[in-house]
Amino acid sequence: MGVRVAVADDSVLLREGLVRVLEEAGHEVVGAVGDADSLLVAVPELRPELVVLDVRMPPTFRDEGVRAAIELRRREPSIGILLLSQYVEVAYAQELLGAGRGSIGYLLKDRVVSLAELDDAIQRIAAGGTVLDPEVVSQLIGRRHDPLARLTPRESEVLQLMAEGRTNAGIAAALFIGVGAVEKNVTSIFGKLGLEDSGADHRRVLAVIAWLQAGA
Repeated sequence: MGVRVAVADDSVLLREGLVRVLEEAGHEVVGAVGDADSLLVAVPELRPELVVLDVRMPPTFRDEGVRAAIELRRREPSIGILLLSQYVEVAYAQELLGAGRGSIGYLLKDRVVSLAELDDAIQRIAAGGTVLDPEVVSQLIGRRHDPLARLTPRESEVLQLMAEGRTNAGIAAALFIGVGAVEKNVTSIFGKLGLEDSGADHRRVLAVIAWLQAGA
C-alpha cells in the first residue's frame, strides 16, 4: 500500500534518487527539500504520512535532521520518521527512540541498496513499527555486557533481529527455525532482562532499546 512521503536531504543526487525509488515502489512523494527547516515549514501543507530525512544537513551538518525529527514528533506525533545516516551515531538513535513510541526508523545510507529493502522499512514504519540498522543495534548492545551476558547465543541472535523490528515469523525465517522456537527464546529474553512482553512487536523493540539506554 502506498504511503505519502516527504524527503529531506541536502544531496541533490541522493534526494532525487530517493524520490525515484519511492515512486517506483508505489509511494506518493509529496515534497522533497534540501534542509531540515524547509521540511518543518512544508509539513503542515504537504501532510505526509512519513518523512525520510538525513541526520546531518545545513547549516552545521551535525544533528539538524535529528532535531527536526524530534520537533516533528512533538508537533505531529502520527507522522512516521525514517532517519538516514552516513555513519553509526548511536547517541542520536537513542535520543530519538527515548520518547518510547513506534513509527521510527534509523538506517545507514549504505544499507539502503535495494528498492525492496527501502520499501520494507517504509511499510513497517508506516504501520507503527520500529526499524533499526543492524549496526546500530550491534553498537547499542555492545554498550551493555550484563545481564546480556546471560543470554544464550541463540537468544542474542533473536534479540538483535527483534531490535531490528522483525516479527517472530521474520526471525524464524532468518534463523531457519520454527516460530514456536522463536517465541520460547523471546519469552526467555524478556525474563532475563526483566521486561514484560507486551505482545506488540514495535513495543517489544522499544522496551529493549529503553533497557539498553538505561545503562548506556
